[in-house]
Amino acid sequence: MKNRFDALKTTWEITRNWQWIYPILGVFASFYSGIKLGFKLLESPHWLSVVVGIGLGLGIVKLCVFLIFKLESRWVVKQRWELIRIFIIFATTGSSSVLVGRPAIKYMGITPDHLNPIVYWILFVVTSLVIYQILLVFLGFVLGQFEFFWTFEKKMLRRFGLGRFLDK
Repeated sequence: MKNRFDALKTTWEITRNWQWIYPILGVFASFYSGIKLGFKLLESPHWLSVVVGIGLGLGIVKLCVFLIFKLESRWVVKQRWELIRIFIIFATTGSSSVLVGRPAIKYMGITPDHLNPIVYWILFVVTSLVIYQILLVFLGFVLGQFEFFWTFEKKMLRRFGLGRFLDK
């Protein structure tokens, strides 16, 4: 058991015990998402939903590890475990932008009752995208990855054609 623990520590370049929180949180969130998805796919019986959910969670973990190793050469970080933290920030930001976007668009008085549904969804996506950009940098700052996400944000804004505002 100790050899496996040491192998994981070496693979993810973990040097301090507090750094384990990100791999543990990533695995927990993956299995939680898999089980939630299993319950959505199979509403009954419950035991089958849990079994399918655990399988989906394992698949999510394997997909994330595969993507992390693929992106390792493109994303410059000091230690490999930071890639897990970056994935967690992306996941949290994506979910949070929709959760914050719904009340924000409602507060602005934009509802599907008052607008054409296509116009409503376009405005909702644009609003969520703006909130996503802000939350991405904010959560990157809070979780210690500000430099990575600020660089990522500037690159994204340039792709949207807004680079002229950054270069001044």
